[in-house]
Amino acid sequence: MRVLSRVLLISAGVIGAAGVAAAAAASHEGSRNLSALSTIYLAHGPALLALAFLAQGRMLVGSGALLAFGTLLFGVDLTLREWLGHAVFPGAAPLGGAAMILAWLGIAIAGAVRRR
Repeated sequence: MRVLSRVLLISAGVIGAAGVAAAAAASHEGSRNLSALSTIYLAHGPALLALAFLAQGRMLVGSGALLAFGTLLFGVDLTLREWLGHAVFPGAAPLGGAAMILAWLGIAIAGAVRRR
């Protein structure tokens, strides 16, 4: 397994676990931020798991790395806002969100132009 595939696999596991933890915390605290975070994490964790095993070519692997980065940045920012009252840095959540959007578009482009 390539190094970047291992990074994607580790990211998938961490993001999936954090998604379950965020869902549990949201159910006890009634937090919209944690509820949104659990949805994002539980949607993107399995996608990263699939990319860890299926990604071939620079476009898909790069999109997977961007998806992991964006998901983690977005999630860490929401978590800090919820529990500590401040952001990672100004604009961190929108930057993470934009990275996730670009990653999904990269996956779509890779599918459209993939050679057989």
